[in-house]
Amino acid sequence: IKDFFLNLKYFESDFTIDTSKNKIEVHKKKSENWKITFVDTGLDTMTGGRLLKLKKYIGNDKFFLTYGDGLANININNLLGFHLQNKKVMTVTAVRPVGRFGEIQISDNNNVKSFMEKPKVENRWINGGFFVVNSEFFEYLKDDKTILEHEPLQQLSLKGELIAYKHSGSWQCMDNKKDYDYLNNIWENEKQFWLLPNYADNKKGQDYLENLFKNKKQSLSYSNI
Repeated sequence: IKDFFLNLKYFESDFTIDTSKNKIEVHKKKSENWKITFVDTGLDTMTGGRLLKLKKYIGNDKFFLTYGDGLANININNLLGFHLQNKKVMTVTAVRPVGRFGEIQISDNNNVKSFMEKPKVENRWINGGFFVVNSEFFEYLKDDKTILEHEPLQQLSLKGELIAYKHSGSWQCMDNKKDYDYLNNIWENEKQFWLLPNYADNKKGQDYLENLFKNKKQSLSYSNI
């Protein structure tokens, strides 16, 4: 990741290399104006400990947090608005995953009343991995061994300072080879739901997404947004 962003201006621009003068000239810089802080949190640091190492960079600001192994078409503006409206320390996005197995309903005489292949579990919400957090949450983190999902979130829940934003749209984790193959198939078939969030319902949003695909010569349809 560091290598990618360190060389982003070269990936997105034309440039000339003069080996005799050890000089690189970038022509018509196309890179966007991103500001990113890269932090080495250590191989053995747990999830809460990793977040704690970011405290000095985040300061007293509210911030978004995600694990990085999940994809969704969550409307970030609505998520932030929900967090600000409810005034809790943390908002967690709740999602309903697709079941791993086909579901059957059986009558008293053992007849199958219905069969659904891997349906969404309607009454089961799980941690979708997208959060909005107030800086005071750092007080719940102790050291490198702190697991975010254990004491910190449990304590927050007991104090009534953890609220769920229910996302009924698309969501998919990538925990194993099967997930990896599934998401790559979605990409190859140009059905990247995570690049088509609900807030891309105006020309500015559409133009932004279109530019993402310009170099790949792919076209996007917004008819389902």
